[in-house]
Amino acid sequence: MKKDTFKTSILILLIGGFLTKIFGFIIRIYSTRILGTEGISYLTIVTPTYSLFITLSTFSLPISISKLISEGKTRGKHIVFSTAFFLIFFHLALILLVLSSSSFIAINLLKQPKVTPLIIAMAATLPFISLTSILKGYFLGKMRVSPNVISNIFEQLFRILFILIALPIIVHQNVMLGVIAYILLNAITEIISVCTFICFLPRHVKIHKEDLRPQKNIISSILNTSIPSVSSRLVGNIGFFLEPIILTNALLYCGYSNAYILEQYAAYNAYAITLLTMPSFFVGAICQVLVPEVSKFKATHNETMLKRRIRQALSYSFMIGLISSIIIFIFRDPLLATLYKTNLGSDYIFILAPFFVLFYLEAPLSSILEASGNAKQSFKITLFGVILKLITLSILSLCKIGLYSLVFSEIINIIFVVSYSLKSVKKRL
Repeated sequence: MKKDTFKTSILILLIGGFLTKIFGFIIRIYSTRILGTEGISYLTIVTPTYSLFITLSTFSLPISISKLISEGKTRGKHIVFSTAFFLIFFHLALILLVLSSSSFIAINLLKQPKVTPLIIAMAATLPFISLTSILKGYFLGKMRVSPNVISNIFEQLFRILFILIALPIIVHQNVMLGVIAYILLNAITEIISVCTFICFLPRHVKIHKEDLRPQKNIISSILNTSIPSVSSRLVGNIGFFLEPIILTNALLYCGYSNAYILEQYAAYNAYAITLLTMPSFFVGAICQVLVPEVSKFKATHNETMLKRRIRQALSYSFMIGLISSIIIFIFRDPLLATLYKTNLGSDYIFILAPFFVLFYLEAPLSSILEASGNAKQSFKITLFGVILKLITLSILSLCKIGLYSLVFSEIINIIFVVSYSLKSVKKRL
């Protein structure tokens, strides 16, 4: 492999990520305007639940598959088919779980009975999302980043066309129907991604009947990496899932209205956090390339290159976080006005932005630990961080400071997770 592959791959992903992020800006702006405050409020309140389902659905497959393929011990086609076999049965159980619990989640946990159809719509998208994740992991393990970039661009282009042409017509009929269509759009875009990935698969590889049979040792290897990794993400998403539940119930108990909670939670998540995390595609590109690189150098005991890649990843991520946080902090009001035609969330950004410099180190630190075989430590850090955040949120929500209870608990979580992760990376590598 060429010495500059790491930087070249990051550069390709950054260019592709920049293009898809521009498309994402357009999608976010127009979908927010078309769905309106009511539609965005419903979408925001179910987003944590959807994130939890997606984490379960993908099962951290991109990381585990790319790690296994980059080690070069097993043929790629055997890994792909064995993983697909496992997912068929896993998804049958998952979809039944989502469908049977949809009413309970909407009525008893989220306190929003109207969002039950949204949770049901989410279930229909999960198999397509996980299938795409298998192919993403395959190409990342091969250090072929172009298929991921091209598939993302095709996805976003279709989203834009749908949102500009079809979504206004659907929303005009019924707002809730528009939100359902917006969720089901994920299934269509994932099919587009799968078709794109198939076009990039090797043509010379012959597939025989025995290749389609699942291999227990491969599934075991995938699960050995996926389970600790998905456990970490699952804990994070469970925390995200419980966040609006704890917040809603605590604020209702303190006398805040349901309308206030919906509006301010949407301002926090849909506007403030979305704006603060917009540059995160840069760090996402670094992490995608970092996992197979760290796995490879760890497996070959190349300590020099291992430490070099870690220093590069953390330095790039810190600079991205520093520059983006400063820009967003200074220009928060013009950015909110331009992108969303609102100033909601500006006060939250004022407090959060200085600490989001550290937030951009979370993902690469977690990727380093997982790729180097320390996924259990990453899980432990995430678990403690989530527990700390939820306890802090529960206490502060009763202090009658509104959504600032969530803002302060988020800051505490960021500081804790990054500090603990840095300490763990230094100790183990």
